[in-house]
Amino acid sequence: MQPSTEPKRILYVEDDEDIREIARLALELVGGFEVMLCASGEQAVASATAFNPDIILLDVMMPGMDGPSTLAALRRQPAVSHTPVAFMTAKIQPQEIATYKEMGATDVIAKPFDPMTLPEQIRTIWRKAVA
Repeated sequence: MQPSTEPKRILYVEDDEDIREIARLALELVGGFEVMLCASGEQAVASATAFNPDIILLDVMMPGMDGPSTLAALRRQPAVSHTPVAFMTAKIQPQEIATYKEMGATDVIAKPFDPMTLPEQIRTIWRKAVA
């Protein structure tokens, strides 16, 4: 199956309700994406297969199941095992970014993010992942 030319469905995992809402508005209204929001890693793992996202955005620091643990759990689900993942975090030192990529993330989006440019950042990351 050929991937579509652009991502359409985004699974966004973020424990902070305000950040989740800002990102949802940016992704839906500016980017035209269909977005599923999850407030926890556990919720993302339970929902990912049914939603079948084109790309997954993961907060790194969350209570309970953090971003890296969520990524590991998602990689064990065949339906999303190869779905591109971008971590969204304020921890963006070069060694931290390298660690996230070693874990299997396609890229990292710095927080705070610019809501107006977030959709294009995601498209760029997705294109890199499916190239």
